[in-house]
Amino acid sequence: MRAALAQMPQNTAPAHSGSKTVPALFVSDIHFDPFHDPARVKGLAGAPASQWRHILSAAASANQRQSFESLQQSCHARGIDTPMALFDSSLKAMHARQPDARFMMVSGDLIAHGFDCRYAKLFPDAKPGDYQAFVLKTLRFVVGELRAAFPRTQVYVALGNNDSGCGDYKLDAGSDFLAETAKIVAEGLPASQRERALKEFAISGSYNVAMAEPMQGTRLIAIDDLFLSGKYSTCGGKPDPSAASAQLAWLEQQLAEARAAGEKVWVMGHIPPGIDAFSTVAKLRNVCGGQAPVSFLSSDKLADLLVKYGDVVRLGIFAHTHMDEMRLLGAEKGAAMLSMPAEGGHPVALKLVSSISPVDGNTPSFTVARVNPAAGVLADYDVVEASNQTGIDAQWSTEYNYGQTYHESQFAAENVKELIDGFKADGTAKTAKSKAYIHNYFVGDLSLELSPFWPEYVCALDHSSASAFAACVCSSAANR
Repeated sequence: MRAALAQMPQNTAPAHSGSKTVPALFVSDIHFDPFHDPARVKGLAGAPASQWRHILSAAASANQRQSFESLQQSCHARGIDTPMALFDSSLKAMHARQPDARFMMVSGDLIAHGFDCRYAKLFPDAKPGDYQAFVLKTLRFVVGELRAAFPRTQVYVALGNNDSGCGDYKLDAGSDFLAETAKIVAEGLPASQRERALKEFAISGSYNVAMAEPMQGTRLIAIDDLFLSGKYSTCGGKPDPSAASAQLAWLEQQLAEARAAGEKVWVMGHIPPGIDAFSTVAKLRNVCGGQAPVSFLSSDKLADLLVKYGDVVRLGIFAHTHMDEMRLLGAEKGAAMLSMPAEGGHPVALKLVSSISPVDGNTPSFTVARVNPAAGVLADYDVVEASNQTGIDAQWSTEYNYGQTYHESQFAAENVKELIDGFKADGTAKTAKSKAYIHNYFVGDLSLELSPFWPEYVCALDHSSASAFAACVCSSAANR
C-alpha cells in the first residue's frame, strides 16, 4: 500500500513553490461558560451582548464558588469549561503572539458543555424561546470578542455539536436558530459574499466563501457536520437522515464548482471523520472479534467525499477531541486509488485543533499557523499553551513547533503520510517523533493516556473506515 501511495500524484504544490508565508490563528472548543458566576446570569440575560464584557469583568460575587460548585454538581459536569478570565487571557495571548494574523479559523463548540442544564437550573420559569435567545446572545458575545481582539483579521466560524438552540447534538435544518446564527457568522464577511453565506448557513449551518487576500484562489467551505453524527437528532428528538444527505449533496456541489474553477479548498468542520480510537479502547471494543470501533460520524461519506475531491482539498480543519492531532484520509484505499480518475482520489491531511477549554484536564491552548497563500498549504505551526487552567495570571508559551519537532517542510498529505508511516514502524513509541506526538497530543502532557494503545491509535490516524481500522489493528496485533 505504501508503494502504491508513493506513486500517486499529490494534491499539494511542492514546498518550494512560493516560500512566502502569512500568519493565521487556529482556535477551537472555546466552550465559553457564562454561568461561571451564577449570580450574574440574570444580568447577562437582560443585557445586550455588547455589555457582557463589563458585567463579566467585575469582581466575583461573594458566593461565586459555592454557587458554581452546586451548579456543576446538579448538571453532573465532568470538569470546568472557559470562564471570562480564561477567555480574556487567551485573547490577549493570541494578540501578543500573532497581532497581524490574516485570518482566524474557529472550528466549533463556542459554548459550554451542559449549557441547557445550567440554563434550566437558573431559569426554571423560562418562557419558550428564552433559552435559544440566551444561546444566540452567548454566540454573539464570543464571536464579537474574537473580532474585537482582531479588528483587521478575517474570522471564519464553524459550529460544533454544543452550538445549538435546543441542546447538545440537536438541531433543526432550516431553523430560526440557524437563520439568526447566520447573521453572527456572516457579519464579518466581505459584503460581496455575505448574502450568499447568509442563505447557505440558514439551511444547514454551512457556507462557502473565497478566502481573504493574500490567499490566492482558495475557497473555505465551512460545514456544521453535527448532521452527520450518529448522535444527531432534531430538536424534537427524532432522527432526520435527510439533513445529512442534503448537506453532503451541497458539499459535493461546492467541491465540484471549485474543481471546475481551478480553485484550492480548505474544509472546516467540528467533528472529524474517522475512528475515535480513545473511545474504542475505553469501551473495550474487541474489533478483532467483530465488534465495531467507535466512529466520530455515522458513516464514511464525508471522508469519501473529501478524498474524491482530494485534488482540490488542500487542508481539513476539525477539532472536537480537545487534543492536538493529525489525520490522513484516503491512505487505506491504497492501490485502488491509482485506478481512479486523475482529477480525484488523493489523500487529504486533517489538522485537529486543541481546545481553549480545560474541561478534560488539559492545558488551554491555541495554534499559531504559517500559511503559504500561493499554494494554499499549511506550512508550519506552533501550539501555544497556558501555564494554568484558569487564565488568572497565566503565562502562555510555545509547547512545540511542528517543523522543528517533526522535521517536515509543510503540513500536507505527503508529509503527514511520512510521519504516520514512521509511527507505524515504531510500535513501541521509541523514536523521538513518536515520543513527541504522544507528549503533545494532550496539551500539558498526559503521556500515560496514549502510550498503552499507541499501535491502535496510529491505525486510526490513516484508517478512517471501521473495516480498514480493524484490519490495521488486527494486523498490528498479529505482528506483535
